[in-house]
Amino acid sequence: MKKTNRREFIQKSVAGLAGIAAFSSGLKSLDFTPAGATIDKVKLGNTGLMVPRVAIGTGSGGWAKASNQTRLGTKKFVELSQYAYDKGIKFFDTADMYGSHTYVGEALKVIPRDKVTILTKVMTYDQEGWYKVEPFQKSLDRFRKEIGTEYFDILLLHCMMNGEWSTEYRKYMDDLSKAKEKGIIKTVGISCHNMEAMVEAANNPWVDVLLARINHKGPKMDGTPDQVMKVLETARKNGKGVIGMKVFGMGELIQDDQREKSLNYVIKSGNVHCMTLGLESREQIDDAVSRVMRIATS
Repeated sequence: MKKTNRREFIQKSVAGLAGIAAFSSGLKSLDFTPAGATIDKVKLGNTGLMVPRVAIGTGSGGWAKASNQTRLGTKKFVELSQYAYDKGIKFFDTADMYGSHTYVGEALKVIPRDKVTILTKVMTYDQEGWYKVEPFQKSLDRFRKEIGTEYFDILLLHCMMNGEWSTEYRKYMDDLSKAKEKGIIKTVGISCHNMEAMVEAANNPWVDVLLARINHKGPKMDGTPDQVMKVLETARKNGKGVIGMKVFGMGELIQDDQREKSLNYVIKSGNVHCMTLGLESREQIDDAVSRVMRIATS
């Protein structure tokens, strides 16, 4: 399998961080306060889950067990999570590689576990110098302890990079299926970083949930918007729960009109049930809630 190029990833992450910082700075000058707007819940395909339309992503610039969200520090992360929760964003998108499990665990000490959706991801291949895979059961037990939960609503194979993932990682798939049978995991699937991987996921019966990069312009995606959207349409028709990520192009689509157009494209497509946004401030939460609900209900 093609491994992630660490240097390239870091370079892209730095660029993304700059964009996100500008996004946050720009929102501080907003001259409105959304009046009581809250995120609604939607049916996640045929998974049986009802989830908030927006998840708080915990992996902005995520690499080597750290992210923008963890860099806030525990206290600020918990405060931000509480604020998001009050706005209806009762959905955490986390992952082992982000180092955000323990932060979510701290948030769950003040936020009721049974009121939130938790999505996490497990890496299936090493990252040179900082990540070594371990037996799945060991990872699962560790994840549960770090977050302080008996179960996960969604658990994905992280960062699938080619169309052969369902053959290469059959053992992981079998292990996830066993955990699903025991009720430790409610739904399974993959996060896609490759078009062939996405096509396979859209048609593979094992997949309950597909996490894919989608926006209206194409940055940080696995194909053109039209190409990706066609695959997501197939996934939706096959009953998959479709979650969008990189909706703002990892910081490349941060202008007001760009955010508006991308959210319109994703939400109005009807092929993306919900999305994860790398929210880092109250201003970003307010802006996202206001825009998403206005577009979704218009």
